[in-house]
Parts: sequence; structure tokens; C-alpha cells
Amino acid sequence: MSTQGQNTAPILVIGATGKTGRRVVERLQGLGRPARSGSRSSEIPFVWEDESTWEAALDGVLAAYVTYYPDLAFPGAKEAVERFAAFAVERGVRRLVLLSGRGEEGAVAGEDGLKASGCDWTVVRANWFHQNFSESFFLDPVRSGELALPTGDAVEPFVDADDIADVVVASLTDDRHIGKTYELSGPRLLSFHDVARELSAATGRTITYIPVSADDYRAALRELGEAEEFADLFTLIVDGRNASLVPGVREALGRGPKDFADYAKEAAATGVWDA
Repeated sequence: MSTQGQNTAPILVIGATGKTGRRVVERLQGLGRPARSGSRSSEIPFVWEDESTWEAALDGVLAAYVTYYPDLAFPGAKEAVERFAAFAVERGVRRLVLLSGRGEEGAVAGEDGLKASGCDWTVVRANWFHQNFSESFFLDPVRSGELALPTGDAVEPFVDADDIADVVVASLTDDRHIGKTYELSGPRLLSFHDVARELSAATGRTITYIPVSADDYRAALRELGEAEEFADLFTLIVDGRNASLVPGVREALGRGPKDFADYAKEAAATGVWDA
């Protein structure tokens, strides 16, 4: 059942060049639904820090996928999302689907800020993506054959960005998902030792995981010119708060989530990890 009146109105996808946003745009277009890309480089740009860009991006929009960069738990995110949601609803937007983080108190504050707008909301909570190893933070380390991270022996239920995008698109286009919070994970808990083994098997190369201290990792981030706050996100793995499997993919879609081994085989076949 599609939401009445939304079939022809554009759906705004904030972060349309990101790991989940790009996939959401592709899926909406595949369904014949007009998707409006909302990013710095879009034809109609959207910039979180420049509220003068919000109005044009929202023109004629009845639904939007909301992602906050770099992370919903970062300082200032809750206030920005709260202002955006109120601004959107004032302009006639009804449906807002928010990408949030599992186990992140700051992210929950952002969820509450969005809900306060009075919109028809869906919250999709996920944590570490499979695609972090092929499209983002960990791509270069995998290519170099060495993952040096402050995660010890901790485990994480990595989730696939394709599964996240499928849940988001269902939530944007089907009334049954209004008012739902979906917690997403993959089907297995994996340590970074396990991840290194899976990546080695998929690539035919030796990928080694080297546990490092949080201080050393912060220093490495500084050297690379990356935000040191990224190191804080590793505490979500290390303290075990998300070390459990959750059924959100099946609840939303009626099927199980993709396994890391299948993701790794598919990614390796594209040549993304060829050194």
C-alpha cells in the first residue's frame, strides 16, 4: 500500500552520495518514484550547516530520508535535526525516515527531536556497516592488508547497507512502517579477528587485524586529518552494548539479513580491494 499523494511528489534523500543514501536513491528510481538528491554537490544542494539551502531542497516534498553527517551522536546533531524536522513539517512534509545509531544516547536525542515535529516518523537504527570495509573508513587498511583498530576482541553484528536501504525505502513508501523503530543487525556476531579471516578468504590475500590502544588510534586519526570523535564510536563496539542480534530486517522486510561472507565475496568480485 503506497502512501496516497506521494507517488509523484519527490522524496528528498539527504546524504544521497553516502553509503545508504546512494542505495535509497537507486531503489526509489527503480520503483519509478522521483528521488531528489540532497547533498553539497546536488543540483539542488542541501547543506546541514547552511539552513538557507533547506527550503529549495524541500520544495514540493512530502517525504524525506534524513541522515546526519558525520554521525547523529555528534555534538550539535540533535539541534540541527530538530530544526530541520520542524522546518520540513511547516512546509508540508509528512513522512520522515531517520537513520539512527544503535546504542547511541546522543542519537536517541536526535530521534526525539525529529519526532517532536509531529511528522509521520520511522526510525532505522544501525551501527557498523559491512560497507565500511569497502566504501569508507577501512577500505585503505584492507587494501594494505592491515586493520589496526582499538577494538580488542570485541564483537559486532555488522549489517549490510543494502539491507538498511531496503528497510528505508519500505518505510518511505508504505504506511505500515509509520511510528516504528527498527533495530538492524546482520545474522552473526563477528570480531575483527573474524572479519580479517573472512576478508582474507574473499580476497585470497592475508588481511591481518592488529588491536591498538584508543590513544594510538586517536593519534592516527589526527595525523590523517580525520575527526578524533570517530574514535569514540569504537566504544560502542568495545563496551558490548550492541553485541546482540536484533530482528529489524526481518520485522520490516519479512526476510533475513545478508551475511558478511556473502558481502565480502560480492565486494571482492568488484576488484575494490585489489592492492
